[in-house]
Amino acid sequence: MIKCLVVDDEPLTLHILEDYISKMPFLQLVKATTNPIEALQLVQEGNIDLVFLDVQMPELTGIQFLRIANGKSKVILTTAYSQYALEGYELDVIDYLLKPIAFDRFFKSVQKAQAIIQPSAKVEIKTDSTPQTDFLSDFIFVKTEHKIQKVYLNDILFIEGLKDYISIFTPAERIITLQNMKKMEDALPEKHFIRVHKSYIVSINKIDSIERSRIFISDKVIPVGDTYRDEFFKIVDGKNI
Repeated sequence: MIKCLVVDDEPLTLHILEDYISKMPFLQLVKATTNPIEALQLVQEGNIDLVFLDVQMPELTGIQFLRIANGKSKVILTTAYSQYALEGYELDVIDYLLKPIAFDRFFKSVQKAQAIIQPSAKVEIKTDSTPQTDFLSDFIFVKTEHKIQKVYLNDILFIEGLKDYISIFTPAERIITLQNMKKMEDALPEKHFIRVHKSYIVSINKIDSIERSRIFISDKVIPVGDTYRDEFFKIVDGKNI
């Protein structure tokens, strides 16, 4: 059993990671805290194998935490800013997770961690949860103008990038959030979503039809960009019968 500690000043992220950890039978959550000083004391006591560590915290940054901890626990960084990844890797972190954190990306990250901490073990998800039901129940949180909103991945039809923000389209609504397409693409499970244009990500199982280089989802027509065409049609060909 890998003993885990979650350190993040956002209670929402703590809740998400607590839920994700509970789905992994080889992970044991020792504590989830917004207090990096308290977390550092637990690490220095030597009872923590893996830390999910936020980079930006007011009292002590994740990078400062790493330097003080000096390798006593393995670390996966959680951050909304990819520029911190390089410095983290220089301090020997296992991986970094970009917020909003999707379960698919979390799972890949803890696979890396288990391979390092328990190299002879086999990664499994609890038997009461299949990949399909994981996807149906999986979600992300996105910041809108007035609130932080939960969005179930299975509800997403497609995502449109518009300069400094993106629109997430579901059957019920359009959700606008200040986010960039690359970060959103990284947060979504690649088995279910694909970038088809510099301005569009589509849910593969929500595609109604394809005509030449146009995708039809509900009443929306989405172009397939030249850069993404080969990869998209490779996936389509794999679904042909």
